Amino acid sequence: MQGGLEDTICAIATPAGEGGIGIVRLSGPQALVVASRIVRLRSGHPLSSVSSHTLHLADLVIPATVDRKDLRLGQVRTTATDLLDEALVVYMKAPRSFTAEDVVEIQSHGGALVLGMVCKVCVESGARMAEPGEFTKRAFLNGRLDLSQAEAVLDTIRATSTAGLNIAQRHLRGDLAREVEETRTSLLTVLAHVEAGIDFVGEDISFLQREELVRIVSEACAVAQKLESTAQEGRILREGAYVVILGRPNVGKSSLLNRLLKEERAIVTAIPGTTRDVIEESIDLDGVMIRLVDTAGMRDTDDVVEREGIKRTKIAQDEADLVLVVLDGTMPLTNDDRELLHLVRDRKHIVVLNKADLTDTVEMNSVFADHVAYRISAKTGSGIETVKSALRAQLVSGGFESAETATVTSVRHRDALRRAVESLGQALESVQCGMPGELVSIDVRTAADALGEITGAITTDEILGQIFSQFCIGK
Repeated sequence: MQGGLEDTICAIATPAGEGGIGIVRLSGPQALVVASRIVRLRSGHPLSSVSSHTLHLADLVIPATVDRKDLRLGQVRTTATDLLDEALVVYMKAPRSFTAEDVVEIQSHGGALVLGMVCKVCVESGARMAEPGEFTKRAFLNGRLDLSQAEAVLDTIRATSTAGLNIAQRHLRGDLAREVEETRTSLLTVLAHVEAGIDFVGEDISFLQREELVRIVSEACAVAQKLESTAQEGRILREGAYVVILGRPNVGKSSLLNRLLKEERAIVTAIPGTTRDVIEESIDLDGVMIRLVDTAGMRDTDDVVEREGIKRTKIAQDEADLVLVVLDGTMPLTNDDRELLHLVRDRKHIVVLNKADLTDTVEMNSVFADHVAYRISAKTGSGIETVKSALRAQLVSGGFESAETATVTSVRHRDALRRAVESLGQALESVQCGMPGELVSIDVRTAADALGEITGAITTDEILGQIFSQFCIGK
């Protein structure tokens, strides 16, 4: 990321496109100076005299030092007047702002041309355009947020379900950071005692006893393991679950998709093999986003197009978080049915016996001993609510909203926790085997550093670049 905290940056902070209001944000040591060059308060007072965090009506003007020809956007250029637009302007004095720097937000009309011109005159007046995530990165570098909270800002923006938003907000409030930092602090305390014991081994000084050392490291390891165990569920809450509907042709897969979506999304006919490609749509199951995928029926076929659809079905099946197997409840199980049940038995899945509105032939016998099975009718809707509840229950545990332990949603966090657990396990093994303190301290230090990567206490420019490059320009 070019430039540093000494620069004043600007960017459009609202989504692209037309809108009633658009916001251009300035942040940095010269934010007030830059804004004062283009803002004329209707009150007649200079912008530098206003109180922090108060809103003021103003005119936006082109400074005399700016060449009007430089303001051309496409074939459009400014008129002879200095006036750009009218706006509401708020000054937020450091450190009481998102970035902990001086910030000025200009709320003008939300046209792309107007906002682009406002940014242009801000740059001509001494600012530079912000890079992706630079406002949030400054909040991190200035101590306004830790790294897990900065990532939670992006999760909040991208949330697609109430559950994902809830987890992001808990991270933004510091729930994950507090739990991680408490554990890391205990390890640093252990490390201080172990390293002091190494430095003063010949002195008559009492240090941390072996039993206490084992207790603290064991407790830290348990916390890291518990957090790591939430990663799979956390990913689903953050990104949504990938649920693939499988079955032979004409068993009612597309009808089930339509019933779950409550719309006629997939074509349904009595002709086997109607679905020849994967069809993906999303539904919200009590706050959890589910990406439902209807697939081509599994069977041997000479049809080139249908074979390609079946190939894509197998790819989707391998990537699924959960498989929804559909059987025709009016017909005896076929060899294809039995093979499919065999394939999914060791992974998360639900079996539905469709067409319960007709005569049931398949019995709930020993064939389904290893499967969660339900009778439904995609045509009438019978049993659908039960299946939806079962889907959600298999994907996420109940009560996650009120769980005391934070939920990990990031692959980066999961990897750091995994490394911490491994190092703490090695540290415990070293202590129990009576290994020298130097070896114990190496593993404890490695674990503490891994936990520090989550909050940003330990970080690198490469990690920061990877994280903040995912943000939009204005955030």
